Amino acid sequence: MYTLVLLNGGSGRRMGAPQPKQFIKVNGIPILVYSLVAADAVPEIDQIVLNYPEGWRDDVAGLVHDYAIRTRVDLVPAGATRQASVAASLDLCAHDDVVLHEAARPLVRSADFARLIAAPERNVSYMAPLSFTVAPVDPATHRVTGYLDRDQLRNVQLPQKFSLADLRKAHAFAAGQDVVFTEDATLLAAAGLEVHFVDGADTNIKVTTPTDIHLAVSLLHAQADDE
Repeated sequence: MYTLVLLNGGSGRRMGAPQPKQFIKVNGIPILVYSLVAADAVPEIDQIVLNYPEGWRDDVAGLVHDYAIRTRVDLVPAGATRQASVAASLDLCAHDDVVLHEAARPLVRSADFARLIAAPERNVSYMAPLSFTVAPVDPATHRVTGYLDRDQLRNVQLPQKFSLADLRKAHAFAAGQDVVFTEDATLLAAAGLEVHFVDGADTNIKVTTPTDIHLAVSLLHAQADDE
């Protein structure tokens, strides 16, 4: 069985909204609810550790109740960074294997969780091929400093799954090195732990800006038409 750590601590500053972005409604439903409902339908997930921004605990608990989420949900305050939020959630995990997801990725389906869980390796992330060219640069001088082969690069997505023990080792490594990562697949790799990937989809967007809201509306309409 698996614990889902659902990261839900965003403040919505880049969205310019008066509330955290996960409470913004897309097609009449708060963004957070999409991931909760998708995970709730996965039998292998029988615990959700859900964090919340400061001052929004009751609102998060209210959504869990209002949308009749049957899976056990344990609430934990969000940390100052994404990495801190994951670390604060680990002690609440009831299982030796953990799925990580972000509430800001509402396009996730139950089948996406199930496919990830079915992957034979314990440390696995969804990742998508890059459809654009990236280059290393020097921001101070605005100089392009080299070349990167995009065939050897991937857009890191979520959900991801990890051994709880390996997650603990990786976060201990980050704390010891005083470094901060923006997601956990590269954190584990930097800590010397083996991580695999499965191909993700370009529709698995993260809602960060107002433009992303409009895109999510369109993609969720299309997703509903396919079901």
